[in-house]
Amino acid sequence: MANRHWGPTARVVAALAAGLTIGIAVSASGNTALRAIAAATEPIGILWINAIRMTVIPLVVSLLFVSMTSFSDVRSAGRSGGRALIVFAAFLVGSAVLAAVTVPIVFTWLPAGAKATAALGAMPTLSAVREQAQQLPSFAQWLTDLVPTNPIRAGADGAILPLVVFSVLFGLASMSIAPELREALARFFRAVSESMLTLVRWLIALAPFGVFALILPLAARMGTSAVGAFGYYVIVISSMLFVQTLALYPIAALVGRVPAKRFAEAAFPAQAIALSSRSSLASLPALLEGAEEKLHCPPEIVGFVLPLAVSIFKIATPVTWLAGACFIARIYAVPFGPAEVGLVLAASVLLSFSTPGIPMGSLVTLAPVFASTGLPVEGIGILIALNLVPDIFETIMNVTGDMSAAVVLSRQHGAGSEVRLDTI
Repeated sequence: MANRHWGPTARVVAALAAGLTIGIAVSASGNTALRAIAAATEPIGILWINAIRMTVIPLVVSLLFVSMTSFSDVRSAGRSGGRALIVFAAFLVGSAVLAAVTVPIVFTWLPAGAKATAALGAMPTLSAVREQAQQLPSFAQWLTDLVPTNPIRAGADGAILPLVVFSVLFGLASMSIAPELREALARFFRAVSESMLTLVRWLIALAPFGVFALILPLAARMGTSAVGAFGYYVIVISSMLFVQTLALYPIAALVGRVPAKRFAEAAFPAQAIALSSRSSLASLPALLEGAEEKLHCPPEIVGFVLPLAVSIFKIATPVTWLAGACFIARIYAVPFGPAEVGLVLAASVLLSFSTPGIPMGSLVTLAPVFASTGLPVEGIGILIALNLVPDIFETIMNVTGDMSAAVVLSRQHGAGSEVRLDTI
């Protein structure tokens, strides 16, 4: 039984190890033919990631609608949504506090000055970064876009948060129609969600192949290179994200009453996809699978909280933003005191809910914060160029936070879910 249970996880671990080992060996060899072969595997991995992302929109809409119809009335649905937002905010504040007491100290050890900026010639230019920043919507535009004028277009554009708003409102409205009509809608969306989950299980079974095909070319390109101030930043922020991710396990064990080993088993497939895709949205199917099959979370949590979490809950944002700001302040010798630290952390908590669940999505939205703290906007271009490895750890922390929040909310859901969570 144990061997069968660990089988899929062991295969993904083996694929990760093989991809990293072979990729680093190819990079060290300097053989262009081998590098070309490694690069040729990347489309296979991209196809796998695209197949996973293909399921996200119908999964989010169908699961949210089904979960909304499972509530007895609008008031109970509002209570569940309110509890979820409170838990998300508590996790974010905790992450911000940890970042405040560790990040500024660690980056004081990095020498300040212009020497580090001498190597910036190959980095993204100021104009390119400013162009990205100008494309960001204003707060007023972001707020008005939360209610989509065309939900179908929002789905086609991958605008998850407006689609979540529409799905929740649609589900709430269905509570006021005739019971037979509501049941017909629920049966339709339940059929959609079950079909998508079946497709997801097929795709997760292919995870070892997809992960290997993505990791191999990545390792072949990077090798073991990371030196100087840039290497310091990559190592420090990756380590901090890793440590904060580990801190989520005792929270799940103590607050959610889930054995740490079982939580790790449930979270690992989503973490593996996060590592490969650097997208928390792409990890949603694996999160749903782990929460339902391994942790036996209540349907309301699986169908409502997890889609909501991957859409708006980015627990890694405080440490990522503060580390990036402190690093840029040091290499450009810009004064960065407690007031600036507090401003960055406050913005990270408030604005993290609008961060897209795509690779490096949090860094693009950092532009207004840099402008308000006196940091050079071109520094965002440096962070984007250096963020390949940190973004992996950031996404892993985000999906682990999603699973931790689901476990905590399952514990609060009632005695029934508590018994199921503690059952071996």
